[in-house]
Amino acid sequence: MTTRPLKLFNSLTRSLEEFQPIHDGEARVYTCGPTVYNYQHVGNMRAYIFADTLGRTLSWAGYELSHVINITDVGHLTSDADAGDDKMEKAAASAGKSAWDIARHYQQVFEDDLARLNVRPVQHPRATDYVKAMIEWGQGIEEKHCYRLDSGLYFDVSTVHEYGRLARAVTEDGEARIETVEGKRNAADFAIWRTTPPGEDRQMEWDSPWGKGAPGWHIECSVMSAELLGHPFDIHTGGIDHREIHHPNEIAQNQAHNCSEKSGANIWMHNNFLVDRRGKMSKSTGDFLILQTLVDRGYHPLAYRMLCLQAHYRSELEFTWEGLGAALTRLKRLVMAAERLPQEPGGDAGHPKLAPAREKFAAAMADDLNTAVALTALEDVLSTKKIDAGAKRTVMEDMDAVLGLKLDTLSRQDLRIRPAIAELIEAEIEAEILRRKEAKAAKDFATSDAIRESLAAKGVELMDGDPLGWDWKLDV
Repeated sequence: MTTRPLKLFNSLTRSLEEFQPIHDGEARVYTCGPTVYNYQHVGNMRAYIFADTLGRTLSWAGYELSHVINITDVGHLTSDADAGDDKMEKAAASAGKSAWDIARHYQQVFEDDLARLNVRPVQHPRATDYVKAMIEWGQGIEEKHCYRLDSGLYFDVSTVHEYGRLARAVTEDGEARIETVEGKRNAADFAIWRTTPPGEDRQMEWDSPWGKGAPGWHIECSVMSAELLGHPFDIHTGGIDHREIHHPNEIAQNQAHNCSEKSGANIWMHNNFLVDRRGKMSKSTGDFLILQTLVDRGYHPLAYRMLCLQAHYRSELEFTWEGLGAALTRLKRLVMAAERLPQEPGGDAGHPKLAPAREKFAAAMADDLNTAVALTALEDVLSTKKIDAGAKRTVMEDMDAVLGLKLDTLSRQDLRIRPAIAELIEAEIEAEILRRKEAKAAKDFATSDAIRESLAAKGVELMDGDPLGWDWKLDV
């Protein structure tokens, strides 16, 4: 099988490395999935757009892809370490529902959001289906690497080679985020199993050699990646916040279980934060944007995917409504150009006029997923003159199979979403806009201004100067 060369940034070595699959012609990828106790904010969703882009790139490069995004449906603790409330139990108590119902509901919401962002379907194993295997892992590493406290079974990080080298915790702030648990040998030690405290009733608990309780957060990813992809596998991804605690703890467990200094994955990749002007987006503050919020304000979900693709995944990305609007306009330009092409691919996709754009695209994606440059290559294709339109569609579809913007099916009409607070239905908005255009043509500016003011009062802003002809948007 012929494959394309790829260079990817390995967080473990802090360097670009040539991708060398463990199994010839295959790529095995594990992505840390969500804890399904609440909606995922758009910062969370950036991680899955990145992981999807990586998976699409590996497919484009000729590899048979196996991709896992786990579902954490047994709650880890609100401190991201070993103290605080169980997220699933807390959410269930607040909603007056069972933890199991909460998990199923928010898993479905998460998967629906992935579909709206055109993230390709992958495996979504649930942590609760692997608790027996997690207990067996704990038993296997307990003697050499763990110790017991009243609160559970803890991993002694001093027993493995170079703990924390992924985070470089000696010089970074990883350990500062770990709260003290009485009796721990080392500040960075973490729970393999959390025993239910005496007198406390939990909805999610299992019998174990260390008492009735629940697995620690970190063990699930070690177990599920090994069960589904084998150790070692090719690539492990997640948000950059996982680089500081969660992934070093996974590596420690993998080293202990596999009796090896290797990390479990050959390459560790991390996307950077989405930030707004108030700082990093986080559910812990209770003030965060979800994908539906963007839709309610009149923005198509793929405008957010475009926003993410415009920046390198390792760069911080600032979220602003102006930036999202610009991404929507750019997406609309691509859609309008695609709509002018024939429905079926054809012609000479290898035409010399298209070669520079194709080479630019291939080089960009092979250079650690440089989607920002790849997008300009796609635009170069669509703007190429005096070339068979069927050939342009062929190349466009090849490129969009990697970028995931649905240019083969998305229409300009699809991108026009009526804001939730708009009091008028779209047909009424269109009728008012037509009436205003007629008034302007007749130089009846009083009527024209009155229509504008009436629409503005109902949440609709007209955009007279937009060269792409947007008729309206939500005034935010």
